[in-house]
Amino acid sequence: MSEENFYITTPIYYPSGKPHMGHAYSSIVADIFARFKRLEGKNVYFLTGTDEHGLKIQREAEKHNKNEKIFCDEISKKFKDLAKTLNLSNDDFIRTTEDRHHQSVKAIWNRLLDSGDIYLSKYAGWYSVSDEAYYTEDEIINENGKKISKLSGSSVDWFEEESYFFKLSAWQNQLLEHYKKNPNFISPKSRNNEIVQFVKSGLNDLSVSRTSFKWGIKVPNNDKHIVYVWLDALTNYISALGFPKIKNSLYKKFWPANIHIIGKDILRFHAVYWPAFLLAAKIQLPKKIFGHGWILSDDKKMSKSIGNILDPLEIIDKYGVDQLRYYLTKEVSLGNDGNVSMVNLKNCINNDLANNFGNLCQRVFSFIEKNCGGKLPKPGKLDQIDAKLLENLTKKVPELILDMNNQNLNEYIKKVVEFSFNANKYVNDLQPWALKKTNIERMNTILFTVVTQIKNITILLSPIIPISSEKILDVMNLKEEEKKIKAINTMDVFNHNIEFKKISILFKKIDNDN
Repeated sequence: MSEENFYITTPIYYPSGKPHMGHAYSSIVADIFARFKRLEGKNVYFLTGTDEHGLKIQREAEKHNKNEKIFCDEISKKFKDLAKTLNLSNDDFIRTTEDRHHQSVKAIWNRLLDSGDIYLSKYAGWYSVSDEAYYTEDEIINENGKKISKLSGSSVDWFEEESYFFKLSAWQNQLLEHYKKNPNFISPKSRNNEIVQFVKSGLNDLSVSRTSFKWGIKVPNNDKHIVYVWLDALTNYISALGFPKIKNSLYKKFWPANIHIIGKDILRFHAVYWPAFLLAAKIQLPKKIFGHGWILSDDKKMSKSIGNILDPLEIIDKYGVDQLRYYLTKEVSLGNDGNVSMVNLKNCINNDLANNFGNLCQRVFSFIEKNCGGKLPKPGKLDQIDAKLLENLTKKVPELILDMNNQNLNEYIKKVVEFSFNANKYVNDLQPWALKKTNIERMNTILFTVVTQIKNITILLSPIIPISSEKILDVMNLKEEEKKIKAINTMDVFNHNIEFKKISILFKKIDNDN
């Protein structure tokens, strides 16, 4: 894969119920990175989708008296609709019920079988239907008379069945060697430490088939068995690229993936099982797996029983999609658990978007419309204060790119927002409106400088608030190549003969009652 190509994925979502804030957060984060890479001029492939097999889906379909595929069609559509509502820029939406995926899973199964890494035996142990995973005695606890997983908190039951096994134990040393040679393979560092300790403690062979249910991909040449849902699901990352047709242009162009964005609750599957499968199948490993934290509601994990679940669709409908994208990016330190509250959401929208950046754009463009005939005036020579405003941002661009490449989203947005506050201060201090009758050239220079800075800030914010950013850039009549990172602080992009378009209200201020 060329360095000019960039492949990013969300977790593949399990559609047993409607989408929630955790799904929205993973998708928004991945979308921001995808959009930023496009700003850098990279060829980006962005994948999301749904994982539609397994006992849990089968039971949910039965509960609703529906055929499994029909049930999945209905629920998967909700995730597709969420992707549209979140304004995701995904290039593909993979479903594990698609034939292209089935062929890919069968191909990787046969590779593992041919390599001697899969064998038939019997399994007995504690199984979580919710997690689609077996747990050892050390990994479960008793709570209120019920057996639950320490890792997920999900209930477990005793299962016994014939099963194919993957020789996970045989890959322990190679996994540890890979982690050592590639310290950023698992990020952030706390997740890496967690996985390294888990693997060092010893790996057991992994059950990779089921006979207790029928909804899934049948094992080649033994249709009594269904392929383990995680071997099935993880393969989506290559089936979407056309595997096993490795000469397929997408596979050649984009694999290995640059980054898998996932929640910390599925880290083990991605950071241990997935690379082991790939090593055994002689397929290149992805470059990075980033496990973000949970989204909490008022400091508590979201739960139906507590009644603190926040519906992303309801929030978007009430406040706007850019507003939610911005708030989650600003509020949550990626990699850690993040607390979300409606009070903080409203304050963030008002302080950062409505009163700060939105207000800056509104009053500058409105002033140009009223006092300059809607055209950006030609500037005179920049004073030191003008040059400093622009230079303070441009000299930070390499640092901002590094923040994005290291998934320091929280740091990135704090720095960009600071530029917006400084631009507002610049306008307040220099008061261009007071110079119209006394020094029009100086007024024109101030306006030109702040519009250039608005352009710079908007480009940097465009991966986070794409709809609002496009409106602002459209006001300035910029061409597509003038909206990239390389166009930051390019002061000659503006044609002074082109009229700026009228700007509409970008971010409505929220009353406390709303």
